[in-house]
Amino acid sequence: MSAKDNTKIHWGVLGVGNVCKVKSAPAMNKIPGSRLAAVMRRDVIKAREYARLHNVPRWYDDADALLADPEINAVYIATPPHVHLELTRKAAAAGKPVYVEKPMARTWRECQEMIDVCEQAGVPLFVAYYRRMLPNYRKIKELVDGGVIGDVRSVSIRMSKPANPATDRDPANWRVNPHLAGGGYFYDLASHQLDFLDYLLGPIADVHGFSSNQAGLYKAEDIVTGTFRFENGVHGTGSWCFTAAESATTDLTIITGSKGEIHYPTFSDYYLDLKTDTPGKTSYAPANQPPDDTVPSSPSTHAVPSASSAPSATSPHSASSAPSPGQSEHIAPGTIRFHFDMPEHIQQPLIETIVSDLMTRLNADDPDSRDARLKKEKTPAGESIGNIPGSTSGFKCPSTGISAARTNRVMEEMLGPV
Repeated sequence: MSAKDNTKIHWGVLGVGNVCKVKSAPAMNKIPGSRLAAVMRRDVIKAREYARLHNVPRWYDDADALLADPEINAVYIATPPHVHLELTRKAAAAGKPVYVEKPMARTWRECQEMIDVCEQAGVPLFVAYYRRMLPNYRKIKELVDGGVIGDVRSVSIRMSKPANPATDRDPANWRVNPHLAGGGYFYDLASHQLDFLDYLLGPIADVHGFSSNQAGLYKAEDIVTGTFRFENGVHGTGSWCFTAAESATTDLTIITGSKGEIHYPTFSDYYLDLKTDTPGKTSYAPANQPPDDTVPSSPSTHAVPSASSAPSATSPHSASSAPSPGQSEHIAPGTIRFHFDMPEHIQQPLIETIVSDLMTRLNADDPDSRDARLKKEKTPAGESIGNIPGSTSGFKCPSTGISAARTNRVMEEMLGPV
């Protein structure tokens, strides 16, 4: 990495559009060891205005100019997918680590080339599948890895949304232009769902599916169905329809195990339901603790006492009160609903892992000071960053070009002949 100041990560952002308003780029100024140093957008007025609103020192209207900035030592590519490969080539050639929006590219072949150019240049490649680090998904992984629902047998994804003709027919809506996005809303939304399942259960080995354009509102597919099998033997099915009736709106993933199930939405809310075969008493307990009648806490969650120890009706947290974000409740015999708080900047937890990984690389020659810094730095939840699941050498980002390319391959194969 080429930079004048190797004591922190100086980000340059290519394409400061909607995703950079709140979700991602502002978090770069709130993470220890990280700084948003420059932004680029072809529209010079919008680039300058973004820099003014977010107190960014420099702005550009040319990607090559930003990549030539000697202070920039990491690049976030926040453009539509059709230029991800081109900009990754340029960033890698400039020696800059790459963080790229999802989906990683339009095709699996483009993903592979992105991986190759970064490997050849010796720079890391990260992809913005940020759900891997959100508290609700970390809880799901904790439950599955802990054997709470037994051996996982199958997963089912069902998503139905009504069409929005005004938006769907808008020429500026690149998400339904296969030339720009690789596919339609399936690529934009299902990529999140499939990527998390890859993180949870491992790579998908076999995929079968087909797709159609039934409503004719745009060129991309508007309905997809598929079946898939993970390398570990778990089976999966998926159904996505983007022109359904309003009354048919659905956003649900179900993970079925030998002892229970987990139900959760991906986009419409932030909760998960844990169903087990033991009504009235959860079999779930944290490591090294016996099962109890209360649900243990985890990052950004809070357990509501069971009915036997519930506070009085006058208490702010009585059984009759609606749970606040960050709480959980028994909603039926054998079923616990966990509610979660989300960070203000939804990508911040994942970006924290990237910053920590890059800082580890910058300080590879001084492991003692690196380890001391990692122990001092905290996530917004107050957790030491060295304690995040998946950390191997210090702290590693769980979403890389290699993992993200697998999701592109699955989507590509699932679309089948259009």
